[in-house]
Amino acid sequence: MKISKRLDSIPMSGIRKMFDLAGPDSVHLGLGEPDLDPPPEAIEGMHQAALAHKNKYGPTAGIPELREAVAARSSAYGEVGGGNVMITPSGSTALFEIAQSFIEPGDEVLVPSPGFVVYGPHTALAGGVSKEYRLTEGDFQPDIGDILELLTAKTRMIVVNSPSNPTGGLIGRETKRALLEIAEDRDLHIVSDEVYEPFVYEGEHVSFLDRLDRATVVGGFSKMMAVTGWRLGYICAAAENIEALTKMQYHVCANPHMPSQYGVLEAMSVIEPYLERSRAIYKARRDLITERINGIDGLHMSPPRGAFYAFPSYDMDVTSAEIATEAARSGLICTPGSAFGRYGEGHLRFSYAAGEDKINAGMDILSEVIGRFRK
Repeated sequence: MKISKRLDSIPMSGIRKMFDLAGPDSVHLGLGEPDLDPPPEAIEGMHQAALAHKNKYGPTAGIPELREAVAARSSAYGEVGGGNVMITPSGSTALFEIAQSFIEPGDEVLVPSPGFVVYGPHTALAGGVSKEYRLTEGDFQPDIGDILELLTAKTRMIVVNSPSNPTGGLIGRETKRALLEIAEDRDLHIVSDEVYEPFVYEGEHVSFLDRLDRATVVGGFSKMMAVTGWRLGYICAAAENIEALTKMQYHVCANPHMPSQYGVLEAMSVIEPYLERSRAIYKARRDLITERINGIDGLHMSPPRGAFYAFPSYDMDVTSAEIATEAARSGLICTPGSAFGRYGEGHLRFSYAAGEDKINAGMDILSEVIGRFRK
């Protein structure tokens, strides 16, 4: 069967390409896969739901109790009710459904670069055109000047991500204000990917949840509760947009996974102490990998303020794909910066969702690899 042109035009994720190079004894610092155990309440809640025969079709927008629980937690940032929430089969599915629901063929969508790998492909699969806007060097804020230069009459949407994958950067209040001014002046919509909101180490999380009139916010449980295999996320949006998204979700999957929704719901009552412990672990790992990276001649990085990714730059005349490929051959899986857009070149991404022993082992290999390139 012939592959559709829109799918054939999209390359395979650079993250997965490196993962496929992994040998059996490789040190994996490529995927954002938390190694922490989920809250016990989540496991027990899912188990009990399955035993109670909650294994059938459910509400397309998610079970009402979980929608209300998400709304209650989200209300720390804005006025959010259960009618503003839809539970989704993963944060990535949430982003896909938003693109399919609100992008018309030919619409232009501004996406961050470096930025998460699905924003551009999701736009293309909806018939739109993605245009990469630059993040500022060092603090990785959306470059407002660059965004203004990219705007055209066809621009419909701006995607933002804070805390950022791959950079760990946080959007500040002034940047948020500037983005909202642009959106209001040009009648644009903001899609704010806030999946890593639970993991902020310095500063504050600046959310768009208080502006659902102008923004749609994506969150998730996979990283929050270390249940990546459960594939559960959520969307917060204006009520009329949730209605449209629910129609789209019906045609994508009918409804999110039922037992895992009950597991997540059971854990929501204890999630803040769990996250406090998780943040302490990730912050210690962040400090370790920052020290190790800055101790390698030719690599440079400020401590990332959120998420669990390190995104150092380097000063060698070589592509990030060449370095990542050599690292993979040497037993270390990381991701080339070029996988995250044209402004990601000159960087490498490492996940510190892995334990300190793996971080140290990976940095030992990285030091040897960089040393070979610098000879």
